[in-house]
Amino acid sequence: MSDSPMRLLAGALRQNGLVRFIEHFNKLFPNSRSHLKDLVVDRMRPNRVMEVEGRTVVNFGSDSFLGLDQDPRVLEAIKSGVETWGAHNGASRAFSSVRANTDAEDKLAAWLGTEATLIYPSVTLANMGAIPGLVGKQDLLVVDEQAHNSIQEGAKIAKANGVRVITFSHCDPRGLKKVLDEAGEYRVAVVAIDGVYSMTGELPPLAELNEVALARRAVLYVDDAHGTGVIGAKGRGTVLDALGSYDNTLVIGSLSKGFSCAGGFIGCTHEFKRLLKMRSNTYIFGGPVVPPYLEAVCVVCDILESGEYDLLRARLDRNLAQFANGLKNMGLVVSGGVTPIVSVLVGDEEDTLNGGQFLFEKGYYVQSVTFPAVPYHAGVLRIQVNANHLTESITGLLNAMKALQGAIKLPTAMTAAPPRLAA
Repeated sequence: MSDSPMRLLAGALRQNGLVRFIEHFNKLFPNSRSHLKDLVVDRMRPNRVMEVEGRTVVNFGSDSFLGLDQDPRVLEAIKSGVETWGAHNGASRAFSSVRANTDAEDKLAAWLGTEATLIYPSVTLANMGAIPGLVGKQDLLVVDEQAHNSIQEGAKIAKANGVRVITFSHCDPRGLKKVLDEAGEYRVAVVAIDGVYSMTGELPPLAELNEVALARRAVLYVDDAHGTGVIGAKGRGTVLDALGSYDNTLVIGSLSKGFSCAGGFIGCTHEFKRLLKMRSNTYIFGGPVVPPYLEAVCVVCDILESGEYDLLRARLDRNLAQFANGLKNMGLVVSGGVTPIVSVLVGDEEDTLNGGQFLFEKGYYVQSVTFPAVPYHAGVLRIQVNANHLTESITGLLNAMKALQGAIKLPTAMTAAPPRLAA
């Protein structure tokens, strides 16, 4: 009896190289406790403690960097928003927006220092809608070779629409100049980069890249999701401090990481806000951020604008310095530390997964990151430090990392160079 179409389709998917690679490691590590993926968290407790699979661990895998997901004012705003708006407003924003949406966009623009902002359901949907919406067949889209997956996916859509897409060497102004000089004729170019590269915490040389862009009819498009709320004055991100203005930049920010809410946004002029509403399919055909979270976004903007932000940042910076310095004192190969993302090089995929499991058994959850998120045999333990981690939790994780050095031979600064990681 022949296979059904559904079985044939599943079989075809299993021939994909990525699926084969992941299923291979799933067989080597048959339970989630081993590979620490697809975990189910049963309860969140204060100070980044969580209960998962019958074990209590400190969560060092959260990108709620400022700890505002536990802030009573943020929680109260969400509760009040449910009472005011219900669970959902039930319409595409192309037809209508609740007042909380326009209030949140106005507050975000005032905080960020842009004329306007446009909120999307997520940063991924912002990138997948705005990037192909900004360029046409006469234009050029230039993408950093290590730009975030959502930028790459937006570029694929643009390419399918007939846009010429080229890449340039990672964070390299000379590489950008070269590809633009060799590109031939184009109407205008959009250069898509990350403001913070999520696997390493690396910052791009924005001033130098912008200088190249300005000289060659190119606009910078900066996905600053991992910088939102934690980089720059009042957490405004990487762009304003580096460039002094947004005159040649569209900046994308996250409302789920430092903001601890939901959604993403684009900071732009009023003109571009109108144009993106017409040209961005994920805005037109996607659902909105649910209104209760928009009320919370307004509250977070107020916190970031207040003197309290400096206290939150000081707590975060203290925790990050304690952890990063502790790792460096062990001689480990460490990337990041400018943002709350710290990656420790392990290398071998099996060692990387075993390392994550070892720390989990010690009471600490970190993310074991392997190919394809990073190059093959360049696996890392990705740790995210938060403002509401206790000092003793960071000390405990450092002690567990020291024990891990005795269990698995980790590369050291004397034996390995920092890896070039994908975003």
